[in-house]
Amino acid sequence: MGTTLSDKGHTEREEQKEDNNSTECSEPGIMDLKFTSSRKYISISVPSKSQTMSPHIKSVDDVVVLGMNLSKFNKPTQFFVCVSGVFMFYLIYGYLQELIFSVEGFKPFGWYLTLVQFGFYSIFGLIELQLIQDKRRRIPGKTYMIIAFLTVGTMGLSNTSLGYLNYPTQVIFKCCKLIPVMIGGVFIQGKRYNIADVSAALCMSLGLIWFTLADSTVAPNFNLTGVVLISLALCADAVIGNVQEKAMKLHNGSNSEMVLYSYSIGFVYILFGLTCTSGLSPAVTFCSKHPLQTYGYAFLFSLTGYFGISFVLALIKIFGALLAVTVTTGRKAMTIVLSFLFFAKPFTFQYVWSGLLVVLGIFLNVYSKNMDKIKLPSLHGLWKKNAEERKTRTLSQTV
Repeated sequence: MGTTLSDKGHTEREEQKEDNNSTECSEPGIMDLKFTSSRKYISISVPSKSQTMSPHIKSVDDVVVLGMNLSKFNKPTQFFVCVSGVFMFYLIYGYLQELIFSVEGFKPFGWYLTLVQFGFYSIFGLIELQLIQDKRRRIPGKTYMIIAFLTVGTMGLSNTSLGYLNYPTQVIFKCCKLIPVMIGGVFIQGKRYNIADVSAALCMSLGLIWFTLADSTVAPNFNLTGVVLISLALCADAVIGNVQEKAMKLHNGSNSEMVLYSYSIGFVYILFGLTCTSGLSPAVTFCSKHPLQTYGYAFLFSLTGYFGISFVLALIKIFGALLAVTVTTGRKAMTIVLSFLFFAKPFTFQYVWSGLLVVLGIFLNVYSKNMDKIKLPSLHGLWKKNAEERKTRTLSQTV
C-alpha cells in the first residue's frame, strides 16, 4: 500500500515536471537548456514564423536596378539584363556626349558639364532611394568621400579631355584600364587572376593601343594635355571599380545609395573647384545662350548615364569588377563604331584588326569565368586524337 502511494506520488511529480517543461518550451522563440551539474541556463531565441524580418536583413542578397529585383533571376538572366542595360543606355550616352562637345565653343567647359551631370545624378538617386523600403545609409561617409573623389577624377577628367582629343581616341584610352583594374584587384582586394584573365587584358589592351596608333596615323589630333587628363582619369577609373565592389559587398549598400552619396559629394567637390578657379561664371554665361544644346542634351545625357551606371553597379556587385570592365570595354568598342557612323571621320582597316583583338580579349575573359562549363580542346588532346585516328585508319587498311 505504501509502495503504491509512493509510486503514485512519484508519477504525479514526473507529470508535473513534464508539464512545467512543456510550458517553458511552449513560449514562442525561447528554448531553455538546464544543466543538472550547475545553475546556468542557455537561452536561444528563435524567431517565430509570424515575425517578419527587417528590410535590411531581408534584402541582404537582393540586387535591385531601377525597381527591378534581379535576385529573382538566375545568373545567366542577370548577366543578360545587366549587359543589355549597359549597352543600350551607354550607347545613347556616348552619342549625346559627342553631340554636346560638337557644339561650337563648348569644349573648354568640360568640368561644368560634369557639375551638371553630377547634379542630375544626385536628384535621380534621391528619387530612386525614396522608392525603396530601406533608406538607411549603410556604407560609411569616409568611404563615400573617397569614392566621390575618384568619381570626380574619372568623369571630370574624362569630359575635360574631350576638349583636347577626338572622341574615338578618348574612348580608346579609357578602354585600356583592364590591366590597372587587375592590379588594383590584387592590391586592394587580394584577388588572384588566372592566365585567361591576364591574356584577355593583354589582348584588349594591345588591340586598343593598335587602334590608337591607327587613329594617330590617319587623323593625328593628339595633345599632351589631353593625354595627361585621360591617363589620370584612367587611373582613377581603374581604382574606383575595386573600391565600389569592396564597399558594396562589405556593407551591402544599394545601387541608389551608392549613386546618391558619391555623386552628391562629388557635386560639392566640383562646385568648390570651379568657384575657386573662376570657371563657373563663363560656363553659365555660355550655356544660358544655348540652353537646348547644353542643358537639354545634358539632361538626356545624365539620364541615360544614370540608368547605365545603375546596371554597371549591379554588374559589379553580382559578377565583380573585372567582368564589369570587360563588358563596358566591349560597349566602348561599339560606341567607337557608332561614332564613325554618325560623325564624319577618316577610316582605316587597322581599326578592324584591332577590334578583332578586343573581341578575342572579351572571349578569353568570358571563358575564364566559365572554365568548368566551356571545355576547349588542348593541343596535346588534339595531337593524341589525331594519332589515334591515324592508327585506326592504318589498322583498317591492313585488315
